Amino acid sequence: MSNFQEILTSSGESLLKLLYRSSANASARSASNPQEYATNLRLTHAQLVCALGFNQHIQELPDVVTIIGFGSYEDLAKQRNHYFCTDIYDRLGIKDVLAIYGHVPNDMKMLPIMQYLLAARLSQIENRIEATVNSIVIERYKKEMRAIYSDGVAQIEFAEQRLDKTRSGFRALLNEVSMIVQARLIPVGDIFFRDNILPEEKRRLILKGFIPKDLIEQRLKDTVVSELERTMLQEQLARL
Repeated sequence: MSNFQEILTSSGESLLKLLYRSSANASARSASNPQEYATNLRLTHAQLVCALGFNQHIQELPDVVTIIGFGSYEDLAKQRNHYFCTDIYDRLGIKDVLAIYGHVPNDMKMLPIMQYLLAARLSQIENRIEATVNSIVIERYKKEMRAIYSDGVAQIEFAEQRLDKTRSGFRALLNEVSMIVQARLIPVGDIFFRDNILPEEKRRLILKGFIPKDLIEQRLKDTVVSELERTMLQEQLARL
């Protein structure tokens, strides 16, 4: 287990022991400097702040907050949020981000906060992708999005916000509608009958076996279905 994961998931007692042991092994100058304290733990400052900031016991440990240079938990949380929302796989690596997503669903107080942070973070990443079309960032973004849904971080409101972006190229890139269905955040029948779900997205749902024949037939009876969707549905129905 990395130092990041250990700090992120430790109990309050274990966290105190880890940090005081590290402080005792460091020089006096290093132990009093937050940046050097992180270095002593072989972490970036962003990693240290996020590992501690997302630890569900940190609010019970004001001494730890003081040790790493913050006046209060609120100050730590503000810096944590800044790093999490703005760092794109630089000081906070993809493994760290995935570890956070694996941990957050265990903390019911943090889960609603994460919904707000997700919107800000993903906006930063998607803007970077649009500006640079960096293949490494794209692959890490895909891993991150899969974890958001598979680990139970995403909630219904988050999924609805993503579905509202009808013409999002990112939704298509990720096959995100299928992720939402697989995460069981919104019933597949509900999604299938929505007009803001693109025909190609519905085709993918059919190909994955999420849509039974009777739902396709019901959808075809709807007179407001676009010709593009109607053609796709008829083609898929003929193959079942």
